Amino acid sequence: AKPRDAAFYEDPISARALGAQQNGIEAFPFFAIAVLLAQFRQAPQHYIDELAVLFLIVRIAYAFTYLGNRPTLRSILWSLGFAINIAIFFLPAIRNYLPA
Repeated sequence: AKPRDAAFYEDPISARALGAQQNGIEAFPFFAIAVLLAQFRQAPQHYIDELAVLFLIVRIAYAFTYLGNRPTLRSILWSLGFAINIAIFFLPAIRNYLPA
């Protein structure tokens, strides 16, 4: 009932939910820039779409592992999401090497 009260986050699940939310907010700008750059530089749209959906699936799984207090799996999913972002970012550079 009082999410701005510091005592609200003494509950471990509430604290982890806040951490998951904050991490998602931190991850969004790089994702958005990578997608926009790939589109502006005319990377194949279907690759952008597939990688973006895959990123969202990984981030949702990441949030569940954050809430479930699974730090190793959470780190793996974070790394996977970051790698997907990098792949989206470099799609324009490798578009000539991708199958049509």
